[in-house]
Amino acid sequence: MNRPLLPTTTPLPIISSAQAWEAQQRLVAAVAEHLPEGAVFRSDAGVVPGLGQPDTTRRVERSLAQTFGADDACLVQGAGTGAIRAALSAGPWAEGSRRLIVHDAPDYSTTATTFRDGLVEPVRVDFEDIEAVRRTFEEEPAAWVYVQHTRQRLGDAHQPAEVIALAAEAGRRVIVDDNYAVFRAPRIGTELGADVSAFSLFKLHGPEGVGVVVGAGDVVERVRHANYSGGGQVQGHQALAALQALVMVPLNWAAQAQASVELVASLSEGGVPGIVDARLANVQDLCVIALLDEPVAEHVPQWAAEHGAARFPVGSNSRYEITPLVYRLSSSTLEAQPELREWAVRVNPMRAGAGLTADILRRALAERGA
Repeated sequence: MNRPLLPTTTPLPIISSAQAWEAQQRLVAAVAEHLPEGAVFRSDAGVVPGLGQPDTTRRVERSLAQTFGADDACLVQGAGTGAIRAALSAGPWAEGSRRLIVHDAPDYSTTATTFRDGLVEPVRVDFEDIEAVRRTFEEEPAAWVYVQHTRQRLGDAHQPAEVIALAAEAGRRVIVDDNYAVFRAPRIGTELGADVSAFSLFKLHGPEGVGVVVGAGDVVERVRHANYSGGGQVQGHQALAALQALVMVPLNWAAQAQASVELVASLSEGGVPGIVDARLANVQDLCVIALLDEPVAEHVPQWAAEHGAARFPVGSNSRYEITPLVYRLSSSTLEAQPELREWAVRVNPMRAGAGLTADILRRALAERGA
């Protein structure tokens, strides 16, 4: 069996420590403005008369909108997938359109389900081919574009900002799936000019199930109106917990990104016997794709788990993630490159440094001879 090669990867821009600090300060300033007089220490629940939602939840939403420079924000149940569904429902579907311009690449699995359940008619165009994107905007009447901020294929190199800018020039509205990009890349979709960003706060250390739609006021207001039922609300204590967690995220992610950069350098230089190549990639999180010298990828997560690694993610950078993650490649990555299934694993240092992560991999791969 011939060992495949890893493709060249083009990671998205990585947030620096200075940028992370600036992002944290924007969030703190927004909290100071919208949750004064001790509001940050208490919460409420229910459909408050005249507001239609918990007061704490609304204050948190205003803080998030200000942080990301958006018109408005609405917290939703269902984490990232729920936020994407809410954005699609309040955007193109509310306008009677099921046609959606999307990247011609394998969809993230839950996104594919959302498209299927929503009877989306995807208009596929390779975002790698900017001229093809321009032609599509000239010829296709679909009013909405859907962009996944992080990579759908290992070899993807396009910049979401360029696709968003071309869409705006063509008068199209854009929804961005910003899961795994918030406070990892310097700016989210709405900050790059998109109409709406949808993402999970669970992936940002928040409570299970909480997501957010940020962006244009008309779309966000439709999300809020559709979510009026008390049973569907994100209650005040959930909103406050998400905010309290979020303020700790930017610097954490900057440190984690640096650990990933150091790890890929170490692995590429032969720092771990049994790993012959490595690439930094956004699939879905910023992580390291490690190519093995033997087709034993299905065993490596278990071997690494015996030495302290996590063998599967919970929220992939949720508050549950502590030790390095050593895991299979994502389903969308494998759909695009099935030849890597037995030869490559993805590695995320999580809260560890490059040294500990490499040491766990070194001990794990030594299991081959045990």
